[in-house]
Amino acid sequence: MNKMNRGPGSSEDQEEVTSLICQETDLKDGQMKEIAVGDQTVLLVRTQGRYSAVGSRCSHYNAPLIKGALVGDKVRCPFHGACFNVITGDIEEFPGLDCLPSYKVTVEGGKVYISFKKKSLDMTRRVKEMSSRVQGVNHTILLIGGGPASLVCAETLRQNSYQGRIVMVTKDTLPPFDKPKLSKAMNLDSSKILLRPRDFLEQYGIELWMQKEVVSVNPSEKAVGLGDGTVQRYDQLLISTGCRARPLSCPGHDLKGVTLLQTYQDAKEIDGSCRGRRAVIIGASFIGMEVASYLSDKAAGVAMVGATEFPYERSLGPEIGKMTMQMLEEKTVKFYMKDRVVEIRGEDGKVKEVVLQSGAVLEADVVIAGIGVIPNSDFLNGNQVQVDSKKAVIVDKFMKTNIADIFGAGDVTSFPLTVRRDQRVNIGHWQMAQAHGRAAALNMLNKPTEINSVPFFWTVLLGKSIRYTGYGEGYTEIIFKGKVEERKFLAFYIKDEVVVAAASLMFDPAVACLAELMATGQIITKTQAQSDDLGWLHM
Repeated sequence: MNKMNRGPGSSEDQEEVTSLICQETDLKDGQMKEIAVGDQTVLLVRTQGRYSAVGSRCSHYNAPLIKGALVGDKVRCPFHGACFNVITGDIEEFPGLDCLPSYKVTVEGGKVYISFKKKSLDMTRRVKEMSSRVQGVNHTILLIGGGPASLVCAETLRQNSYQGRIVMVTKDTLPPFDKPKLSKAMNLDSSKILLRPRDFLEQYGIELWMQKEVVSVNPSEKAVGLGDGTVQRYDQLLISTGCRARPLSCPGHDLKGVTLLQTYQDAKEIDGSCRGRRAVIIGASFIGMEVASYLSDKAAGVAMVGATEFPYERSLGPEIGKMTMQMLEEKTVKFYMKDRVVEIRGEDGKVKEVVLQSGAVLEADVVIAGIGVIPNSDFLNGNQVQVDSKKAVIVDKFMKTNIADIFGAGDVTSFPLTVRRDQRVNIGHWQMAQAHGRAAALNMLNKPTEINSVPFFWTVLLGKSIRYTGYGEGYTEIIFKGKVEERKFLAFYIKDEVVVAAASLMFDPAVACLAELMATGQIITKTQAQSDDLGWLHM
């Protein structure tokens, strides 16, 4: 059945079409269904006796939300944890920037109808309504850093009718881009990884100053000094400068061919310089392993040097580490574990071999270091903004530093984590940086908002994704479902008899479900994790 409501003078695209999509009894509370409407699919949801319909694909990387976790009136993406309100379509948890389109649903005589304008069906995502700068409003918010925290802060300010000046200052040569992709697909065209094109930022009055560096902050003057000698005043300031890759310090670290991965240019250079050549990767954690995975079918040889017995041993545990090692060994990546680099030797100023403590000597044309990160907070030296022993900027639950009108967000900060009873943590997760940016913006606008996000992380090896949620530091036990050696598992990390984190491979949407339960404040006990019945996960 189709009804058409034609307004006077409206074009065909603006015609409202109403279609019968199911019977009222077809869905029970807490159920979702993908419905084909025209050439598109929409996600039909029944929650608390009410039907609603939104776009069916996550606005981050287009994952099918039907495979995600529905808890209350929120659906969480099974792949990377983005969360959407199923009634409004609004994005409520990151990653991803855009909302879902939402459609009008009516129930008449036991039948469920959906109404939409033809043109709206072509939309797979929706940009939240945003204001722009109004001339004559002189209030200035300065964002230091061009990453996800700054971008989401800027957009949240405009979504909440902020009409002053927004200036984003970044050392980067690109507008805000999708940095997690750099270690997973190193040869991408820069236009394919931009989070927003420049004209989008211009449209909403967000000034982007690229290739500029803030070298000092003067809180009493409310001014920052830039590397080019200029000074910029601010009314409110966001420090979201992220972290930089920790450099090697061994002899030979400065030879040509020894590199770090932190910029788009670094990724392109590593991709180009490793093809058909021998690569040695130092550091067997997330960046190093992703680079090894990417290069495994491109370099003439890939060797991985790690300090622990297995990759990810401290974060994911030895069982998962051993499995990932075997995955890459099958692609001829060679591992030198429980070892470390003592010297890099070269010839004519260019790297030639890597000498390990064990005495092994590895031939190398390119050396890539992934041995950790350092918060970018050196420009704060000598002023009163508090940093911790690792140089991370200390913020409270409202993203405020100890100095009035100075906020912090993202990887550069140390903040209280709700799911660990406000333990102060420094977490380098993409999704968490975005959540920080939003909270900082709302608190700048005097809309008190605490940061309560649950950490969600993913890594990709040879096309397979390991997903992770929670905060597992200090765990004492891992409980597995499925079999790690079969590369299909769910792992619960236990501390003090409760689940503090979980990781999975080929076990969707378990981690998304757990993230949503944690977000609602539920405590998951060790006994629940041990049970053969995982009904409590609502999968």
